[in-house]
Amino acid sequence: MKRNVLFICSKNQWRSPTAEQLWRKHPTVSARSAGTSPNARHTVSAEDIQWANVIMVMEEKHKSRLKAEFTRLLDNKPIHVLDIPDEYKYMDPELVEMLEQSVNSILGLE
Repeated sequence: MKRNVLFICSKNQWRSPTAEQLWRKHPTVSARSAGTSPNARHTVSAEDIQWANVIMVMEEKHKSRLKAEFTRLLDNKPIHVLDIPDEYKYMDPELVEMLEQSVNSILGLE
């Protein structure tokens, strides 16, 4: 069974779209990305939260924003903070490596 994984950063410009791209074709993962900022490329919605089995945020502040905005919807949903600072461009090799290491270990993937 596929797991729905939602990746969150601020503007949905570099970090979360990179993560979505990395797991888009994975056989056991469905990936989506969104941002917490009102001017994000795709701002996280209640529908995104309901869809997700697992939520991965890049920084602690993203988790706080989600909890402030979607309190009830987040009951029983694991939120993992990846601690990836906003200093990488889309598909930056260093970003890709950090994402692969942390996400694979959280999801128990190869």
